[in-house]
Amino acid sequence: MMSEWTIGVIGGSGLYAIEGLDDVQEIAIESPFGAPSSSVIIGYIHGVKFVFLPRHGAGHAIPPSEVNARANIDVLKRAGCTDILAISAIGSLREELPPGKFVIVDQFIDRTHLRPSSFFGTGMVAHVSMADPVCPRLSHLAEAASREAGAATHRGGTYLAMEGPQFSSRAESHMYRNWGADVIGMTAMPEAKLAREAELPYALVGMVTDYDCWREGEDAVEVEAVIAQMGANAEKARQLVINLAKNLPQSRSACPIDNCLDFALITAPEARDPQTLAKLDAVAGRVLSK
Repeated sequence: MMSEWTIGVIGGSGLYAIEGLDDVQEIAIESPFGAPSSSVIIGYIHGVKFVFLPRHGAGHAIPPSEVNARANIDVLKRAGCTDILAISAIGSLREELPPGKFVIVDQFIDRTHLRPSSFFGTGMVAHVSMADPVCPRLSHLAEAASREAGAATHRGGTYLAMEGPQFSSRAESHMYRNWGADVIGMTAMPEAKLAREAELPYALVGMVTDYDCWREGEDAVEVEAVIAQMGANAEKARQLVINLAKNLPQSRSACPIDNCLDFALITAPEARDPQTLAKLDAVAGRVLSK
């Protein structure tokens, strides 16, 4: 029996090679928001449909500021995803979150500034709530799957999304700690915002690769060390996805995020731009067709 869930997984290379992925297909899906990072890999694990999308493309060719998050989320919506699990490498801003720790993020501070952060705009304005930016149900399931995979797992944490591609200065790292941020990365925003606009419940598992540069006597962050820790984390991340598939309830009950656009659209029907509406056919078609 097939599950009612279709889980989109946004992550690094290698996740599509999970052992036990059945009926694998690679499909190129076009988006009106431009080119996504990659074709999607679709397959089944324990009867659950998964749609995998490498955030940085094949061979990690796309830098953070140039990841087309709008196209990526739009494509996952077009592929029929019901929920999105993001898996990301992160730096730690807390002593108790050492390299190798998996953090189930529940809040964000967005410091990005070069990236389109909404599907909506002139001709169709909408405002969604980001007070609680992740799905608690999916986050709980991801936490359980992470612990079952043998990963040291921490539930909850604030993710500071920086623009990059450079790593932080020491002054910035200390400032982010004072703001209450726990981990730092370059890709979760505007990804999480766009998932909310597309009515896709979103959870983020951050895999700590390094302490940021705030620690006294700590070497500056170097890519070589980050890559080495990413490799050590990768097998647990793959097992996490398998565990998630195994543990999902057979029946997917409704989530409030599924209908979050019901009270978000503000542009009067007569003022809506047809060209803008046409681009929103996947992410907002449910409410725009009413």
